[in-house]
Amino acid sequence: MPQTLFDKIWDRHVVRNLDDGSSLVYVDRVFLHERTGGVALTSLAESSREVRNPAQVFATMDHILDTYPGRGDATEVPGGEAFITTMRATAREAGITLFDINDPRHGIAHLISAEQAITLPGLVVVCPDSHTCTLGALGAIGWGIGTSNCEHALATETLRARKPLQLAVEFSGELANGVTAKDLILYLIGKYSAAGAANHAMEFRGPAIRALDMEARFTLCNMAVEFSAFTGLIAPDEKTISYVAGRPYAPVGNRWDEAVEQWRALRSDDEAAFDKVLSIDVSEVPPTVTWGISPQHAVAVTAGAPELDTADSNEQRAEFTQAMDYMGLKPGQPLIGLPIDGAFIGSCTNARLSDLRSAAAVLKGRRVAEGVRAICTPASAQVKQAAEQEGLDQIFTGSGFEWREPGCSLCFNAGGEGFGPEQRVVSSTNRNFRGRQGPRTRTHLASPASVAAAAVAGCIADVRQYQEAAA
Repeated sequence: MPQTLFDKIWDRHVVRNLDDGSSLVYVDRVFLHERTGGVALTSLAESSREVRNPAQVFATMDHILDTYPGRGDATEVPGGEAFITTMRATAREAGITLFDINDPRHGIAHLISAEQAITLPGLVVVCPDSHTCTLGALGAIGWGIGTSNCEHALATETLRARKPLQLAVEFSGELANGVTAKDLILYLIGKYSAAGAANHAMEFRGPAIRALDMEARFTLCNMAVEFSAFTGLIAPDEKTISYVAGRPYAPVGNRWDEAVEQWRALRSDDEAAFDKVLSIDVSEVPPTVTWGISPQHAVAVTAGAPELDTADSNEQRAEFTQAMDYMGLKPGQPLIGLPIDGAFIGSCTNARLSDLRSAAAVLKGRRVAEGVRAICTPASAQVKQAAEQEGLDQIFTGSGFEWREPGCSLCFNAGGEGFGPEQRVVSSTNRNFRGRQGPRTRTHLASPASVAAAAVAGCIADVRQYQEAAA
């Protein structure tokens, strides 16, 4: 029977189908972070249970630690230091690998899981973080879980789950100037709503996906959860195999050859049936930015906040009104020219080397506008080091950006770092929910290059004008 990519990986991992329609699924890797990892390990120990396979469990510090230069265990979060020290102590006690604050392999969980080849094509990987779907770019099932499920996975190497329906999103055409994977996913969510993939696992496919480099694919899969998908994934190809080759936890020798042979078979069969199919011509996608308080509030940067009479229902009209009230906008108000107070490039969505390069190309020879606080936090220590070797840090700091240490931090307020009430920020992150980047802070999501353009302009701007001027 023809199978989808998701079918193939799922079926290989089912330990037992249960009477209630769910399945017990084998988990290859568990990744922890200090916000919940120490809690899960402590709870496990208190119940006299152990980590079943420490060699397949990894941990990092990313959610709570500061990103200021010279940071240590102290954080701006009351009690935050205890999360860090508990994570360190429990990881040591459990015998799992921890990428600690000063480890050269340190960074945001999803980034280093890929950088180190801890996640490989065809694996099932879980982490108590909803953006674990990022790892679908490698052709793996990346699955965000809660703390109690984390304990179960640590103790048994399995999780109980109901198999989701399957959605294919076909991307055709060629990207226009100034358009990135971030614009593609915002466009998709804006067109079909934040609930567009609810109860589905989604596969990104088509010639436009094959044309994307690996870092762009990570960005796309990272935001599958913002489309309400169970996960998002992309069939591995030669770009995937080249990306994995030679990384620290990648197989070697005969095991590498055997693995590659299996990975090349990891694709949906031609006759495989999906429960739902969407098609996008990427040549129609413009540089995109959000106006409201959900990723689904995404429009072309040349557009504006919606008119209330365009709402499909009274509920949507109320949603528009509440979102505009929070964001300090009026119906129909253009986005270009809207003054900003902050610009942030970071997060597991858009703080990879290619993201920093695209932003630096806009910033080179320019200055951040007066009154704009601009911050960049590379996603991992390796990204930071590579950027510094290229001199990108000098471009960022020379333009007026703060150059920080890796971590989640300003993606959300859990690290205690944030922007001020009613400050307007253009951000390369994945969520623009109320208070996400600080109490009553107003966040507009965009690509890193668009964030850089806004920082220079002092207002939301069309990145194409800055790229054309630099050409």
